[in-house]
Amino acid sequence: MITPLDIQNKEFNRSFRGYKESEVDQFLDEIIDDYERLYRENIELKDKILVLNEQIKQYNNLEETLKETLIVAQSTADEVISAAREKAEIIIEDAERTCKKLIDDANEEVINIRKEYDYLMKEIFIFKTRYKSFIEAQLMTLDEFYSKIEKKDVNMKELTHENDNKIEDAKEEEKITDEAEVEVEVEESNMDENLDDLGA
Repeated sequence: MITPLDIQNKEFNRSFRGYKESEVDQFLDEIIDDYERLYRENIELKDKILVLNEQIKQYNNLEETLKETLIVAQSTADEVISAAREKAEIIIEDAERTCKKLIDDANEEVINIRKEYDYLMKEIFIFKTRYKSFIEAQLMTLDEFYSKIEKKDVNMKELTHENDNKIEDAKEEEKITDEAEVEVEVEESNMDENLDDLGA
């Protein structure tokens, strides 16, 4: 590629009736200036293109890395979601089994409590019936006992009355006997007196 220095150092052969040398030199100077400017811009653009190509390469590498990272992240996310879903299903199944067991245990406990309640109510009814029968029997026994005591009390009163009557009768008989004895003694005394009178 021709450089500005090549243009500046270029020499032409002279010929008869050629171009005016001063005008050619002036025009070449202008061309050199423009070409030098374009040459520098071209070099700068090439450098920029190299930098941009390097950046594009880095961006492409970064894009590939990001794609791979996204693929790995997506795969990891899918695995995490799948594992979380499986874990959630296991937790839900465990919770359902636990709830079912708790409900079954509670129902069984209720059934046992009802059975125990029915048994206790039956035992209470039996005890109440037996105790009532026992109390009634004891009351009947007490009634019979007090009835016998009352009868004995009446009999005792009757016996006491009879004894009193017998005592009164005995006293009357004793009194009569005493009076009879007195009369006999009086009669004997009178008889003795009469005998004495007769003997005299």
